[in-house]
Amino acid sequence: MLITENAFDYVADLVREKAAIVLDAGKEYLVEARLAPLAREEGLPDVEALIERIQEPTNERLRERVVDAMTTNETSFFRDVVPFDILKNSILPEIIERRNGTKRLTIWSAACSTGQEPYSIAMLLREFPALQGWDLRILATDLSSAVLERAASGTYRQMEVNRGLPATLLVKYFTQRDAVWVAKPEIRDIIEFSSINLAKPWKPGPTVDVMFLRNVMIYFDEETKKRILDQAHKCIARDGYLFLGAAETTMRLHDGFVRMPFDRACCYRIVDEAGGQ
Repeated sequence: MLITENAFDYVADLVREKAAIVLDAGKEYLVEARLAPLAREEGLPDVEALIERIQEPTNERLRERVVDAMTTNETSFFRDVVPFDILKNSILPEIIERRNGTKRLTIWSAACSTGQEPYSIAMLLREFPALQGWDLRILATDLSSAVLERAASGTYRQMEVNRGLPATLLVKYFTQRDAVWVAKPEIRDIIEFSSINLAKPWKPGPTVDVMFLRNVMIYFDEETKKRILDQAHKCIARDGYLFLGAAETTMRLHDGFVRMPFDRACCYRIVDEAGGQ
């Protein structure tokens, strides 16, 4: 049996306030699916009881865990493949040629979840011979402290590495320990994990050459999308790139980006104030 309308409204309001994520009417099933494991962990009979408990003023930590559960998204190694192929075959060669003497590269994996995306990027960079000797930096951020802790550990179950991670890269960049695989220092050491709420104002940070902002904005309302794209435009290098998810676009949201003609990928370049790239 699905939760009541009042219980759903409370969760929807909470998630919108804390994470700017919109839960439309009819998503009661999603709340049930995401919160049922947490209810069991708390020793409660059902999700309805969990929602009642988080409404108590003293249960802020539990409210945070509910928001975490509602914002944890699907991920896998080299997810969708195409963006990584474009990074390897088109963007990295261009950046290497353009930078010449300045051997520094910063890539941001926003909403990195349990870390498969930044580790995929790290492996790709380590497999690129022309980047040897470069100062490589991958920023990996997420709203959820729980998934960031997992990501920073670099530890994955067999089922997780089976999803998209080629066996050659698995044995090269991970060490097997009992039933799990642990990322080796050569990819862990270039990733910096930190918490950020993309829907809130971002603290000043480094200029990034490539930003992966994939499968994030689909959860936000239009005004929040505009704010996020505006902040992204300010932090990406003037010759940098932005990757969005397949169902996402900058169209009618921000005129500071132009879509690149890469096949089957939502990849954008910055448009400067003069209207050029």
